[in-house]
Amino acid sequence: MTAPAVRIRPSSVGARRIRPGRVLLNLAALVVIVCAVFPVYWMVNTSLLPSSATKTATPHLWPDQFTLRNYATAFADGGFVAALGVSVSVTLLALVVSLVFAFLAAVAVSRFRFRSRKTFIVAILVVQMIPAEALIISTFRVLDSWALVNTIIGLTFVYVALVLPFTIWTLRGFVNGVPAELEEAAMIDGCSRTGAFWRVTFPLLAPGLVSTGVFAFIQAWNEFVFALVIMTRPESQTLPIWLRSFVQVTKATDWSVVMAASSLMAIPVIIFFLLVQHRMASGLMSGAVKG
Repeated sequence: MTAPAVRIRPSSVGARRIRPGRVLLNLAALVVIVCAVFPVYWMVNTSLLPSSATKTATPHLWPDQFTLRNYATAFADGGFVAALGVSVSVTLLALVVSLVFAFLAAVAVSRFRFRSRKTFIVAILVVQMIPAEALIISTFRVLDSWALVNTIIGLTFVYVALVLPFTIWTLRGFVNGVPAELEEAAMIDGCSRTGAFWRVTFPLLAPGLVSTGVFAFIQAWNEFVFALVIMTRPESQTLPIWLRSFVQVTKATDWSVVMAASSLMAIPVIIFFLLVQHRMASGLMSGAVKG
């Protein structure tokens, strides 16, 4: 009698084939990441080089002539701290006010049926299509009649008006993605309508609030045109207007100092994202979990 033949199966790891489509997608993703990260790297790299190194025909791909003099020059201007305070105050106020009103509007549009509901949704899209530059003169005249020019409150009103349509439309998609049956199930368990919303629905909407807040923060933080027109005094300028002061017509621009100032301007945005990014992930796992 002969022993039965034993068939040796190749391991699943060795038998796994490399798909060309997946390799191409990974390469495309790598190219996109490099294209997105390289400008930031080049900004930081230029800020660490002396001005003479940035004016040569040979590019410096790394800070081989490392120096922090550009950051000292940017700080020596004296306007960074004041501009930082104005930008932080205006951006945070606009962020909080816009998120509160946008959240209430998104819940009302998504959860309730009322007259002119579709008209309100279409109006949000129409407002977003209007160029903001077309409203500069009328906005300035209104703020000037209210004595709100060169004030944080006046610029906050403008930023809320700019950010609010985007936040309403974005949060409306998040609210629509949460089934209303979850609230109904909580109400059957004994919760009130308000309690069901805050205990079940709101935790599921937390990632949407955080992600929308990040985009709204960046939009208000980097706004330039309205801040240039409304905040005309040097002590009331925001960081984008302060950054503009390093680009002068009467003399050559020191791009190393400009890049150093740009790096300083980007630091608060990075800190804000680091503070809220973990809530974007943790909020996805909270919500409709009873216990």
